[in-house]
Amino acid sequence: HRRFDYRPKTDPYCQARYTFCPTGSAIPVMKEEDVIEVYRLQAPVWEFKYGDLLGHLKIMHDAVGFKSSLTGKNYTMEWYELFQLGNCTFPHLRPGMDAPFWCNQGAACFYEGIDDAHWKANGTLVLVTTISGTMFNEMAQWVKYDNETGIYYETWTVQASPDKKSTVWFDSYECSKFILRTYQKLADLGAVFKKIQTNYTSIILFSGEPIYLGNETSIFGPQGNKTLAAAIRDFYNPFKPHQSALEFFVNLFKIIDHVILKHQFYLFYNLEYWFLPMKSPYLKIIYEEVPLPVGSKASFGV
Repeated sequence: HRRFDYRPKTDPYCQARYTFCPTGSAIPVMKEEDVIEVYRLQAPVWEFKYGDLLGHLKIMHDAVGFKSSLTGKNYTMEWYELFQLGNCTFPHLRPGMDAPFWCNQGAACFYEGIDDAHWKANGTLVLVTTISGTMFNEMAQWVKYDNETGIYYETWTVQASPDKKSTVWFDSYECSKFILRTYQKLADLGAVFKKIQTNYTSIILFSGEPIYLGNETSIFGPQGNKTLAAAIRDFYNPFKPHQSALEFFVNLFKIIDHVILKHQFYLFYNLEYWFLPMKSPYLKIIYEEVPLPVGSKASFGV
């Protein structure tokens, strides 16, 4: 997943049904001698609205919590879509614009407090390590860098087959990957993690070797490929938001026709388009173990 030099301003066209990071605050500077507990937080996606419904499908959202021993204050840090999951996964086809329009930025959110009921009711709230104030402050600097350079949400992991050792063509870039990066940073700073099982959700597409198609200008620009541009727009059209029930069922058949019968999927990744020659089982949601990391520095004892 590509790093970018800066985060572009979002277009006013991109609107979220639920505000991104409504109570967000700056990451505080901790005292060096502070002892901070680090918690693994996980709950079903949209748990606040649907309860454990998506938890039954193992579609989980991840976050990390902190508790300062000096102040007693709790904090939550997570990474998610600025304009909800649908906008990050599929574009809008706007009138008068040839190219699909993406609202696919993701970002970190930090705020005071841990909503115990939210994480415990249908998910996980468990202590995973303890760090010093110095380590927390170094992590905060890394979060700033990560947030300014890793700016686009990517829903899909794309693999050659369900085999664990199969080629990964594209890796996802979503909430769990941010948490895994944060844990690894803490481990590299000296954090020693508890030996507990940790599982994460991945939504995987299965494809033969992807074919590079080009970027927005080369496909949809004045000198672009009109046939390819039309094919991409035709593919994305059934995924448009705010459909009626009738439109949804009609478009569901179109999606099945594209992906399963014709083995076609167009992926937008790092601002470029790729063709995926889809193959069975086409799509799978997995909830697999990813062990807590081991750092590259000597351990820090607290």
